[in-house]
Amino acid sequence: MRLWLLLAYLAMPIDLVPDFIPVLGQADDAIVAALVLRSVVRAAGEEALERHWPGTADGLAVVRRLAGLPAATEGP
Repeated sequence: MRLWLLLAYLAMPIDLVPDFIPVLGQADDAIVAALVLRSVVRAAGEEALERHWPGTADGLAVVRRLAGLPAATEGP
């Protein structure tokens, strides 16, 4: 649901900060998108993130850090 709401927000011509204001006009869209994506990753959980991650382990570590998830622990 959050992703659909994000898509609708990004498609709407009305923004929190108008796009004609330099830098801030585009930054509000990026900030809202980042917050929603972080929320979705945290709600999905660590197991789902690891199961569906198509990239490298280093990339996954970056996503975990940005989402505020604890670092992965190595097995024995």
